[in-house]
Amino acid sequence: MKAIVVTDRAAGTAGMKLVERPEPQAAINDVVVQVHASGFVPTELEWPSTWADRRDQDRTPSIPGHELAGVVTVLGYGTTGLSVGQRVFGLADWHRDGTLAEYVAMEARNLAPLPGDVDFTVGASLPISGLTAWQGLFQHGRLQAGQSVLAHGAAGAVGSMVMQLAREAGAYVIGTGRAADRQKALDFGANEFVDLENDALEDVGGVDLVFDVIGGDIQKRSAALIRAGGTLVTVVGPAESRPADGLAVDFVVESNRAQLSEIVQRVRDGRLRTNIGNVSTLDEAVAAFNPTERRTGKTIIRVRP
Repeated sequence: MKAIVVTDRAAGTAGMKLVERPEPQAAINDVVVQVHASGFVPTELEWPSTWADRRDQDRTPSIPGHELAGVVTVLGYGTTGLSVGQRVFGLADWHRDGTLAEYVAMEARNLAPLPGDVDFTVGASLPISGLTAWQGLFQHGRLQAGQSVLAHGAAGAVGSMVMQLAREAGAYVIGTGRAADRQKALDFGANEFVDLENDALEDVGGVDLVFDVIGGDIQKRSAALIRAGGTLVTVVGPAESRPADGLAVDFVVESNRAQLSEIVQRVRDGRLRTNIGNVSTLDEAVAAFNPTERRTGKTIIRVRP
């Protein structure tokens, strides 16, 4: 099969290569999925799990990519809940070969059914962004109707999901980003927008929940805005700053079939829109991962036509 591999951590996306690899085999509780579309997050190449297994042994050349939509082709021993020929989407294990390939083997529990009226490209854009937003808002942030949310990176793949889900839950949403992101953030549901380069973040006033995808000074200034009992949720590692009278939670997104089903249902009925920035083929993927201009939104690789 065709697959994209990485072997040089220092090279980043420039070190990605399209090669031929053996098709994967299904272990116990695994399925093999014929990948139709795959999502890719460039920061994967900074994650230790891309380069080493759970015993901290080198696992290169490794196949990156952890989001996919495709069709089940093989069931491993003991696998239940899925069938050969079924359309699925989901989130592959961080420490195993990923989804930038024509086939991937992964645990069945990490997949959810993909309804026939949802395109594979859309399905592949949902797992990391959708689950990160869902878990950050509702599991870790315990968001309630009537609260206010400060969502950083509002024009990005995660931020746009955060804003839509928060608005649907009855929150008042303030998005942040660059000046050029303003209209996109408003289109995705922000009640108001803060240009971090030109506006004063502190003018926002108090908020109940900050969803941080930036860290550093922005995280520190944001933590100071959180009301008593509020929460700072971050996905950029352990929080360096904490609210004076609230919680700081950092988390790594986990696959969850029930949450994936909730997310895709919202896409089907029009409550949730994906934020896809660029779509390319597997043959063109390496060039797509090294763009000459700034892009927002998720990069999707269409593995099969």
